[in-house]
Amino acid sequence: MGGVALLFVLSCWPLAASAASLDGASLSAWWAMPFAGVLLSIAVFPLVAPKLWHHHFGKISATWAVVFLVPFAFAFGASIAFGTLIHALLEEYVPFIVLLTVLYTVAGGICVTGNLRGSPRLNTALLALGTALASIMGTTGAAMLLIRPLLRANDNRRHVVHVVVFFIFLVANAGGSLSPLGDPPLFLGFLNGVGFFWTTVHLALPMLFICIVLLAIFYALDTYYFRHREETLPVDPSPDTLAVGVVGKINFVLLAAVIALVLMSGIWKPGITFDVAGTHVELQNVVRDAGLIAVTLLSLAITPRAAREGNAFNWAPIEEVAKLFAGIFVTIAPVIMMLRAGEAGAFSGIVHLVNDAAGQPRDEMYFWATGLLSSFLDNAPTYLVFFNLAGGDAQTLTTTGASTLAAISAGAVFMGANSYIGNAPNFMVKAIAESRGVKMPSFFGYLAWSGVVLIPLFIATSLIFF
Repeated sequence: MGGVALLFVLSCWPLAASAASLDGASLSAWWAMPFAGVLLSIAVFPLVAPKLWHHHFGKISATWAVVFLVPFAFAFGASIAFGTLIHALLEEYVPFIVLLTVLYTVAGGICVTGNLRGSPRLNTALLALGTALASIMGTTGAAMLLIRPLLRANDNRRHVVHVVVFFIFLVANAGGSLSPLGDPPLFLGFLNGVGFFWTTVHLALPMLFICIVLLAIFYALDTYYFRHREETLPVDPSPDTLAVGVVGKINFVLLAAVIALVLMSGIWKPGITFDVAGTHVELQNVVRDAGLIAVTLLSLAITPRAAREGNAFNWAPIEEVAKLFAGIFVTIAPVIMMLRAGEAGAFSGIVHLVNDAAGQPRDEMYFWATGLLSSFLDNAPTYLVFFNLAGGDAQTLTTTGASTLAAISAGAVFMGANSYIGNAPNFMVKAIAESRGVKMPSFFGYLAWSGVVLIPLFIATSLIFF
């Protein structure tokens, strides 16, 4: 409600025809505090006050947005504050949440039924399938599609934690690195002018290297457990009488429509824009988002009820993402302004960290800086921060700056797997596994897994590719 009230107050102030531009060099680093507050809230509250966070995360996110916007309006005028708000919502937040919602809804309408036998070969094949699907239907979509059948396949085994952990590594993160549909950071890049297939070309080799190594490690580890004397339980909770099948197949057609709409918005350029408080909204993006909303509604209308019931489908995960990211995209606005100011801005120290003395980007530092922040913050806004720190011009970054953008993209997507809070599907997979009786590692226990398995792999990736 706080955000709605603030919108009303700002709308009552006299506004110019368009929001005036603001030089990021004139902003103090203190304007980044609300953004830091949102991200720290996401990281800390679920650990120290889980009940408070569960019931009030939307209010906390809205409060940080108000903490930023009200002083910003008094300091620079209602016109600039309102224009900044509209730009954050229309230019980035709405397309972002519309795409996540349609992928979540469509994937939630595809239910894989029946029971498979959780052997090392089958488990590795399912992880490989999910990794391949993640760039087509998103890490959220692929994770929600396959986590339940994977858990059913292994519910007669004593050691299942490693299966879920590697599922998070591969399906919920690394697998989504080849298209804007795969992971939210890459979609933000697409919205800022990065070509649809750019990441397919530039991240293919690092992605294949990481995924092949992870699949090999998983197969060896799962084989070790599978050959353990008492690995298999005497009674299978999901007997073989359950036939394997798919309910809700119509959603595969709807998934193709989603891909077509996103591709359309990157190819069709009619040159028609609408000015909304200084934000230029392009016609192709309006058509894309309207089409994606229509696909969402169509999926809800035509999907068999048995499919959503089989997936225990509900809106809680996407509701949490929607509320939190509204606050993130609003409060990140001044941070982006300051980063775009480069050495003249308040974050010149970060510029010096990721660039050499001559001002040229150090790709390995962009990879690690983006990745480590993505591990403990959310990888989507982290990507946006470093995208702008590298200049924020997609035309330059996809050509002469391609290696730097590849490092930023790889860091954001790959290292989102380092912690439960690095990427939205991580927590969702953990929650589903725990609801099925799997005793997942604690926050720090999971960090131990990623520290042992992922960090050495990322060091090798950095040395080889960046």
